[in-house]
Amino acid sequence: MRAVWLKEFGGPEMLVPGDAPEPVPAEGEALIEVEFANITFVETQMRAGASPFPMKDPPVILGNGVGGVVKAVGPGADTGLVGRRVVSATGGTGAYAELVAVDAAGMVDVPGDLPLDEAVALLADGRTAVMMLRAVGPRPGERVLVEAAAGGVGTLLVQLAKAAGATVVAAAGGARKVAVALRQGADEAVDYREPGWTNRLDGVDVVLDGVGGDVAREAFTLLGAGGRMVSFGLASGEWANIPEDEATKRGVELVRPTATPEQLREFTRMALTGNLKPVIGQRFPLERAADAHAAIESRATVGKTLLEVRRP
Repeated sequence: MRAVWLKEFGGPEMLVPGDAPEPVPAEGEALIEVEFANITFVETQMRAGASPFPMKDPPVILGNGVGGVVKAVGPGADTGLVGRRVVSATGGTGAYAELVAVDAAGMVDVPGDLPLDEAVALLADGRTAVMMLRAVGPRPGERVLVEAAAGGVGTLLVQLAKAAGATVVAAAGGARKVAVALRQGADEAVDYREPGWTNRLDGVDVVLDGVGGDVAREAFTLLGAGGRMVSFGLASGEWANIPEDEATKRGVELVRPTATPEQLREFTRMALTGNLKPVIGQRFPLERAADAHAAIESRATVGKTLLEVRRP
């Protein structure tokens, strides 16, 4: 089968198209014929050898999210799964390929009226957005700041926070991304790359942090007593690292959500059926996974980046 291998840690050029043996589904597994693979910012860090999470050493096939049709199942799995459209995490690796074997119990069916590319765009990002918003529980009329508001998760958080009745303040990097956030329904939007960007905003009740680093620490200053802050990304390369005692002094809760695997699947189902409209900003054929990584690292992307795996 066709796949893209990470030969060794390094730049995007280390992602090399090649052949790989077809996986055979083991006990309780299903074999998915991949149509679209999800790319996340964390995967660019994994490729560079700078991931905040454990990963396998190269050579390895990257990717942790796919959508496609179940081709076969292993022993003990329900044969009725064959032919169904599903999305699934892969366990951390293996998604940049035509076929991948996954835990059959972890797959989520794609609703019949939802295009598969949109379902894949909602797989990781939608699950994360639903989880983060539920964790902070914005109330009608509260002001919610969404960082990285033009990204895959951020655009969905803007939609969810608006649906909850909040006033949404979007923070994004550059005029193009500010415009994307406004199109998603944000009430206000600022460019966080401009010095003193927080001075142009009134206080907020909730911060949804997708950047980390200095941007997150500046956003934290907008919170007062009763405020909540939750982090879902580290586009800056580091977490927010807000000291707990500083948050306590301000009366701010640093929310750290947790979820079981079944809860995560339920969050995915909620995203797939919740009238969310993902922004798919870029698509690359499987063989150009290196170009996709380069685009993400250049900060040139908006919304979700997908690999199109199935050939017409």
